[in-house]
Amino acid sequence: MKVLSSYLCGAWVTGSTAAGLLVNPATEEPLAEIWGGVDLGAAMAFARERGGPALRAMSFADRGQLLARLAKVVHGNREELLALAVANGGNTRGDAKFDVDGAAGTLAHYAALGEQLGDRRVLGDGDPIQVGRTARMAGQHVWVPRPGVAVFVNAFNFPAWGIAEKAACALLAGMPVVVKPASATALVAQRLVELWAADGDLPEGALQLLCGPAGDLLDHLRGPDVLAFTGSSATAATLRQHPAVIAHSVRVNVEADSLNAAVLAPDVELSSETGQLFLVDVVRDITQKTGQKCTAIRRVLVPAARADEVCDALRERLAGIVVGDPARDDVRMGPLATAAQRRDVAEGVARLAEATTEVFGGTGAVTPVGVPDGKGFFLGPVVRRTDDAAGCHAMHDREVFGPVATVAAYRGDPIEAAYLVARGGGGLVCSAYTDDRDWVTRFVPEAAGHNGRLYLGSAKMAAQSPGPGTALPHLLHGGPGRAGGGEELGGLRGVERYLQRCALEGDASVLKALIDA
Repeated sequence: MKVLSSYLCGAWVTGSTAAGLLVNPATEEPLAEIWGGVDLGAAMAFARERGGPALRAMSFADRGQLLARLAKVVHGNREELLALAVANGGNTRGDAKFDVDGAAGTLAHYAALGEQLGDRRVLGDGDPIQVGRTARMAGQHVWVPRPGVAVFVNAFNFPAWGIAEKAACALLAGMPVVVKPASATALVAQRLVELWAADGDLPEGALQLLCGPAGDLLDHLRGPDVLAFTGSSATAATLRQHPAVIAHSVRVNVEADSLNAAVLAPDVELSSETGQLFLVDVVRDITQKTGQKCTAIRRVLVPAARADEVCDALRERLAGIVVGDPARDDVRMGPLATAAQRRDVAEGVARLAEATTEVFGGTGAVTPVGVPDGKGFFLGPVVRRTDDAAGCHAMHDREVFGPVATVAAYRGDPIEAAYLVARGGGGLVCSAYTDDRDWVTRFVPEAAGHNGRLYLGSAKMAAQSPGPGTALPHLLHGGPGRAGGGEELGGLRGVERYLQRCALEGDASVLKALIDA
């Protein structure tokens, strides 16, 4: 059986102790073993001593060219990576493309940004400021690479995109990377790094991969480092309290739970282009990646007068979703990623069922097609309903990370809608569907402070819409409160997470020469 190795200190190494088994979540067939027990102190030192200096010696344009080559490798090995995502992640081919193509697209976006930044090694932040009696004495804020290591602890749901969206920003900034993917779906991440390493263009120590337990990785964090985590808020809280994080004031960036809401405004008829966009987005987010997306819609807020109509429409559309072996062409939704994930989602549905009524799917029992009886981590699409939007704590208090959403009726007022959105405690993305500009004008100022991104669905943008569940490299990905308080992507804003801002004082001509170099 395949044993997943880690790429550390410029070589592929296998740990000393078996730590787990990777399986096909549709058939439970064993795919690979994962081992722990590697020297992570040496890996962090290798990144600091080799990777950091090599990257900092490059200009932004040079590092952009590196990202372009990484994107080309992803695209050139796309079919192999898709097949691994289907086998190990329970993804349909469409779900796998969402991950793998997202990785290539994000790397390409930051490659182009590096080209735009050019041959600089120092970035100006704002205009020069006169701080002396004459313009000769000036101040200038600048961004420079942090002389540390970017450590990534990634989630199971996007093994390719999860690496790429963090690594693109860190490598462009000039920081070496140590990434630890979630063990359960690590086949794609391991193969991706294997392909990059074999390509030969990575500077020594620029990118390392830990397959297996985190071990003492965080013990080796120091002040200039950045720790970026995607996963549960409970794990995020543990990481933030790690002694090394506290002792060295390590910069921590978290993307955690998110009870994303979709809001239908009262002006929208379901038969209209905006109404159809709303239904397409909700159904896609329930079923894509089996609902295992941090940006998926969990709460569906609709005017009370349209609640029955919305539930009927969702019921009709979800009835056509075939659940089963994702390797089959006729299957639209595969299994959850792990047995533990299935148990967690089933428990969440059971809690929702105590406070809501059924719209579709009951508690998720399903007979998947194309798999042996009793095998696989399957749970079908589930939609619940409440007519007490404000009082339904089960809907607002805990994210069910699977193919599950709750429809809640509200009166239609934009301020009320924003209040209900805020009940989620902070989100990555909220979508609102309306062609009424006055409604939007009132809703946005109230809702924006509770979300990292607002997606405003309307007839005029429907034909070009990627849907609220797609995190674009151009725009911020992150959110306040429950969502972790972090920010990723957003063009140059994502890169700044891995740069240090410094204020320079001195001769104005010297400062100008520094940022123009």
